[in-house]
Amino acid sequence: MKSRILIAGLFHETNSFVDGLTPLRDFQIRRGDELLDCIGDASPLGGLLESAREYEWEILPSVDYRATPSGTVKDEVVEEFWRGFVERAEPELQAGIDAIYLVLHGAMVAESFPDVEGEILERIRKLPGAENLPIFGVFDLHANFTQRMAEYSNCLVAYRENPHTDARESAQRAALLLLRCLESGEVPRMYWQHPAIVWPPTGTGTADEPMKGLENLARELEAEHLNLWSVSVAGGFCFADTPDTGVSFCLATTAEESDAENWLTQLSDLALKTKELGNVIEPDIDEVFATLDPLPDGLTVLVEPSENIGAGAPGDCTGLLRALVEHRIANSAIAINDPDAVKRLQTLPIGDSLTLAIGGKGSRLDAGPLELNVQLVSRSDGRFELEDKQSHLASMCGDVFEMGPCAVVKHEGITVLLTSHRTPPFDLGQWKSQGIEPTTLSVICVKAAVAHRRAYDPIATRMLWVNTPGPCNSDLRTLPFEKINRPIYPLD
Repeated sequence: MKSRILIAGLFHETNSFVDGLTPLRDFQIRRGDELLDCIGDASPLGGLLESAREYEWEILPSVDYRATPSGTVKDEVVEEFWRGFVERAEPELQAGIDAIYLVLHGAMVAESFPDVEGEILERIRKLPGAENLPIFGVFDLHANFTQRMAEYSNCLVAYRENPHTDARESAQRAALLLLRCLESGEVPRMYWQHPAIVWPPTGTGTADEPMKGLENLARELEAEHLNLWSVSVAGGFCFADTPDTGVSFCLATTAEESDAENWLTQLSDLALKTKELGNVIEPDIDEVFATLDPLPDGLTVLVEPSENIGAGAPGDCTGLLRALVEHRIANSAIAINDPDAVKRLQTLPIGDSLTLAIGGKGSRLDAGPLELNVQLVSRSDGRFELEDKQSHLASMCGDVFEMGPCAVVKHEGITVLLTSHRTPPFDLGQWKSQGIEPTTLSVICVKAAVAHRRAYDPIATRMLWVNTPGPCNSDLRTLPFEKINRPIYPLD
């Protein structure tokens, strides 16, 4: 008899420090059998569905909500998700199911819910018929994991890599553990520990310390103890201002609680020992641009973590664009999210010029719009297929991304790609789809922190991180935290 598995997805990385709220219309919503259309794509849900087919599970799809990282989520999103989930879950629970599998982010914050995933897990556990069901799933490495998430689930598994090249694989790893549960009858418990540390995204790359050492220790613990099903290192998402924001560790095990606490303490002790290595702060922009005079050979990638679109930034701050103009950096390119500017260009003939106010509308920390005389090069619908189906962008959207209507303009030697939807710079198809070949440029700017590296490391001669005004500043002491538990390093 086939195992009956109820599935759902809720994926949003919430930045508490950007302006505005994230409404329901910003979410891509799938209901019922629409979830099954993701089989074979590059998302975690696609990976789960492929594993389910291999294991001959009967999948019971409910709802899947996803949105690009942005500001605090409106409560209506949480309640609409819950209404849709219950509508499909209750009849299946009455009929009898074997487990629940969730695709989560882990750093979602709504107006009334600082721990959305914990809230949803607790609600699920209280549904009639779900009190003792195995609840498994996958979550993002940048989750702010919580005690509620651990208490109301059995085995949630984090990505192990940043950039997130293993999101789909991690979903399949969690599915394999669920298979183990169903076949053995053993049901693990989750345990969690949160050392008093918060790191900026630039300090959470898994190729470097301290994350490299923490991931290595997690794998060693898994290998040494058969009753330790999964160990997850959550680098945390520092821009979600919640009590549990920061680095944490969780594990799923059938061992005694004392063993679980011992393993978690080993991880916390290592994190505290190496905490300074994760507090990565970029040099000032003038210091970086001094190294570009004269412009060196090869491609220089300028990385702007304070405007990290993958962390919820608006993607329209002008600090780096202003520096390109001021220093007259020829053969350079930058993407700015500015739907208003794109609209202004809709009737302009290709090749014509005008004075255009670019960017500067999405963050009070920015200097405001920058007026430039630009020549229109091209327009497009902004749709592109991802070149890299294992990228972090693929984990968010699948195989295709929609930048919305786009326009490419030039100001002297600077190319500006104007988009209508914020586009994390994690795939070179973003540029190539607009007729721009990144390898022919001298300088290219990316509004990211770490996740861009899978795409840009192979083509960059050098990669330089710069500090600019923006809502994702790596110097966390500059941010107006209100809810995070104190004391915590490096704020105190």
